[in-house]
Amino acid sequence: MNYWLLKSEPSVFSIEDLKRQKEAVWDGVRNYQARNHLRTAQMGDLAFFYHSSADPMGIAGLCKVIEANVEDPTQFDPSSPYYDPKSTRAAPRWQTVRVAFVEAFDQIITLDALKAAFTGEELLVVKKGMRLSVMPVSEAAAQRLLQMARA
Repeated sequence: MNYWLLKSEPSVFSIEDLKRQKEAVWDGVRNYQARNHLRTAQMGDLAFFYHSSADPMGIAGLCKVIEANVEDPTQFDPSSPYYDPKSTRAAPRWQTVRVAFVEAFDQIITLDALKAAFTGEELLVVKKGMRLSVMPVSEAAAQRLLQMARA
């Protein structure tokens, strides 16, 4: 199993939104490196759901990949801010995953707490200048994050 960190602004889509919906396509990723990470995700992988541009910013819960290699439907929708006119049904440019809610943490693991517990090499989200919306998390970091969430 792989572990991921998926960022979303809670004003756009939060862990509570996912809890209500139960599952969702993780759409709107328009960075090639983040997209490439999504392309390697597999069914059953766990993802830490990170609230960005929030107060506080941090990991709010967990979700699980329930479908991999999904075409992001927003790339084909001209009314979407994520529409990509260069993407076609025959040659889609943006793949993503479908995720299911696993749990919302009792307390957000704040960015400050993450910075105190991890180096940028251990957890990319604390690395200065790291702005990817999808990033891998090592097994060791994932286990530490789960301990922090349940402390």
